[in-house]
Amino acid sequence: MELTVGTIYDGKVTRITKFGAFVALPGGKSGMVHISEIANTYVEDIKQFLTEGQEVKVKLIAIDEQGRINLSIKKALPEKRPERPQRPRQAVPAPVRSTLQKTSDLSFEDKLKHFMQASESRISDSRAFGEKRSSRRRGR
Repeated sequence: MELTVGTIYDGKVTRITKFGAFVALPGGKSGMVHISEIANTYVEDIKQFLTEGQEVKVKLIAIDEQGRINLSIKKALPEKRPERPQRPRQAVPAPVRSTLQKTSDLSFEDKLKHFMQASESRISDSRAFGEKRSSRRRGR
């Protein structure tokens, strides 16, 4: 049987060492799973994750110049996609909603003029609020 890099095989753990585990593959060949390729977490003791005779799924990651077969258990695991937290939808505030409804029948130029006035008003309010805060701090 010809082994192909990138293929996932079913194997059986035949021997465990400090640095990895040897796995028997189909066709009478065997390869090694390095300790760093056993799990997605830190592995201090391989025996916490594997036992001799255990059936495992391994991915063939490389065959070096000397014919040694390098395997990975963690790359054979299905990928877990990180879940994105769902943000709650924010409702449009009533004053903005009413403004949007009022401007729906206006021309583009009128809408732009309305937007600029509202924007300038918000900026001036923001500046005034900032000046009040900074003047209080100076007085201390």
